[in-house]
Amino acid sequence: MSEGYARNVAEHLTMETDALLADPGVRIMVCCGAGGVGKTTTAAALALRAAETHGRRTVVLTIDPARRLAQALGLTELDNTPRPVKTDGEGELHAMMLDMKRTFDEVVLAHTDPQRAEEIFANPFYQAMSTTFSGTQEYMAMEKLGQLRGTESWDLIVVDTPPSRSALDFLDAPARLGRFLDGRMLRFLLAPARSGGRSMFQLVTASFGAFSKAVQRVLGAQLLSDLSGFVAALDSMFGGFRERAEHTYQILQDPQTAFLVVATPEEDAIREACYFAERLVHERMPMGGLVLNRVHRSAVPSLDAADSEAAAAAVGEDHPGAAAALRAHADLMRLVDREHRMAVRFTRAFPAVPVAEVPAQPTDVHDLDGLRVIGTALV
Repeated sequence: MSEGYARNVAEHLTMETDALLADPGVRIMVCCGAGGVGKTTTAAALALRAAETHGRRTVVLTIDPARRLAQALGLTELDNTPRPVKTDGEGELHAMMLDMKRTFDEVVLAHTDPQRAEEIFANPFYQAMSTTFSGTQEYMAMEKLGQLRGTESWDLIVVDTPPSRSALDFLDAPARLGRFLDGRMLRFLLAPARSGGRSMFQLVTASFGAFSKAVQRVLGAQLLSDLSGFVAALDSMFGGFRERAEHTYQILQDPQTAFLVVATPEEDAIREACYFAERLVHERMPMGGLVLNRVHRSAVPSLDAADSEAAAAAVGEDHPGAAAALRAHADLMRLVDREHRMAVRFTRAFPAVPVAEVPAQPTDVHDLDGLRVIGTALV
């Protein structure tokens, strides 16, 4: 057996995925990691297995706008409302895709009166913030998770975290946006709107003179006016943004939650996985394990790359087909060993974290059967 392959199957704990999925004390499962590592497929496969194999009422919240997940689940589309998925077994599976603007709208409607809500919705600053503002998607993912958990309708909520530049954005962005929405700067901007009818821009201009003129040249009077109106309309909601984000953060720290760090055996993905695991440990968040996707394996692991190359040279031109097969096997074994070296960076840094390896699939997952294959591989 290849030395690298032998180490690969011996050096880490095996994640008891079915035990996690069946545990009634685990109510939330968060799939996190770098972009492009298979978080969405992993989340859907876990949710499907929880429903079909363990009979749990499960909802999967995805942030992936691609239609392929909806198609894999047998749905024509996904939106901000949980939609039932036809499955086998006694459990139930619903799926939904985060609509960050609609979620933001729901927050506004829930925490202010209808007239004030209409003023907020019509404000250009709000329209931009609810669709493109940095951190809004991650914050609204937290909001939606809090809403789903608060209904007590689900035995298990599986969350596919947003495709951020860094996996850490899922934990950091809600706090940043919460501080912005409930921070001193906006309270300062709100004060003039409370002071007797003069516009924020007029008061800032009177108070700060040359500085305000410079701000006007950079931002424009209309933007300042829009921001003033947005802040004034949002007055009734101050305090709620950070409070709800902190409450959801506490839920994520509770043993009812299990974080699964998803990665592929590649340098960038493993580095992100290590960063995220370090953060989870620092924040005392419960880590369920590492899901290592797209792992290559050999049906003949005892024949390593060097022996394959030697055998290919030995058969030479007499058996070109066999020589080509042996060289292909040598390439595969080099890939297996390289992936092992990448994975060991994580397992050596976090030896107590169990690992589930999912073999590389010949095709993309495009239906429920494909998700079942992934679910079976995870256990």
